[in-house]
Amino acid sequence: MGKAAAAEAASILISAIKKKGNAVLVAATGASQFEFLENLTRISSIDWSKTTMFHLDEYIGIPETHPASFRKYLRERLIDKVHPGTVYLIKGDAENPELECQHLSEVISEKKIDVAFVGIGENGHLAFNDPPADFETERPYIVVMLDEACRRQQLSEGWFKTLDEVPKRAISMSIRQ
Repeated sequence: MGKAAAAEAASILISAIKKKGNAVLVAATGASQFEFLENLTRISSIDWSKTTMFHLDEYIGIPETHPASFRKYLRERLIDKVHPGTVYLIKGDAENPELECQHLSEVISEKKIDVAFVGIGENGHLAFNDPPADFETERPYIVVMLDEACRRQQLSEGWFKTLDEVPKRAISMSIRQ
């Protein structure tokens, strides 16, 4: 399935670049993205220098060097392999998460997203918007509380050793975005 999804994503990116000279994408993380990203990075016909990448979500309070950091994940599995033209990563360890949301919201509001590489979590979460999510939020990036089911999924995927280590808050792209 990852190979087919990568081929479709590549087609969308190539088409956007051909049509308007650039492509804007949103990249996600998680075990569901392994095969997809591995295959996507092998497709040489994408001119990655003409892409702008946004990051879907990130834990609050962990540095990029932490094994569970989504920034680390995206650098290792996507960014360092294909070198997108412009990259906007969420600084989960920013001193003020609300200001980080505001900054990213301002930047992404000036763009039209062509494709988002996302999955749905075991508890139905999209990005880090746990059910029942707020569909009315208009801000592109928000601070969210992670419910226990979502946190348990992160634990079961091996990103953390104990549930207590899993952060309780994150910065996430909103549902409406």
